[in-house]
Amino acid sequence: MRPRRHPRAKLSETELCTRDGELLRILDNWLVRANERGGENIACRAGCAQCCVGVFAIDRLDALRLQRGLNALAEHDLERAQRVLQRAADSLERTVEFFPGDVDTGILDESAEAQEVFEDFANDEPCPALDPVTQTCDLYAYRPLTCRVYGPPVRTEGGLGVCELCFTKASTEEITAAEVPLDGEDVEAALNRDLEQVAGGGKTIVAFALLGA
Repeated sequence: MRPRRHPRAKLSETELCTRDGELLRILDNWLVRANERGGENIACRAGCAQCCVGVFAIDRLDALRLQRGLNALAEHDLERAQRVLQRAADSLERTVEFFPGDVDTGILDESAEAQEVFEDFANDEPCPALDPVTQTCDLYAYRPLTCRVYGPPVRTEGGLGVCELCFTKASTEEITAAEVPLDGEDVEAALNRDLEQVAGGGKTIVAFALLGA
C-alpha cells in the first residue's frame, strides 16, 4: 500500500525571507567574485541604467521580494514609495494594451505565440523602480535576480552572455576566462517550486508586481 502523502505546510513569511536571504547571500558572493575577475572590464556603476530600460519577465519569488521592498520603503519614505507606485501605474497605462498575458492577474501567457510577442514588448519602457533623476534603483536591495546577475559573463542556454557595455575591448577568450559559474540556481528553483504550491505559478513583470504590493 502506498504511504499517504501529506500536503506541504504553507510557506510562512519568515521561512520565505530566510530562504530568500540565503539565496541573495549566495548571489552577492558570486557577484563579488565575478566583478573581481572581470576587473576594469566591468562597467556597472551607480547611475548606469541602460539595463533598467526594457520590460522583462520575473518569477513569483522576484515579485514577492519587490513587494516586500516597496512595503519597507513606504515605512520610512512614503513619498518615495508613492512615486514608485505611480511610475508602475503610468508604465502599465502606456503598455497594458499590448501585454501578452492576463491583464487582471498580470501573469504572462506561456504560449509560443505570446512569448514571441513579449520579445518586442515595451523594450523602451524604463523600470518603475528606476528613479529618473538619480538613475538609481529605489528598490535595489530587493531587485529581481535577473538584475543581480546582469553585467559579468553568465552562461545560459544561448551561450555566454555579457552586458554590451562591459568587456567592450576584450577578446572572446578574455570574456570566457572571466566567467564565474553562477551559484544558487538550485536554491532558487527549490524556493520557486514551494512558492508555486502555495501561490500558483506563472511569470509577471515588475509593474504588475509592484501594483500588487
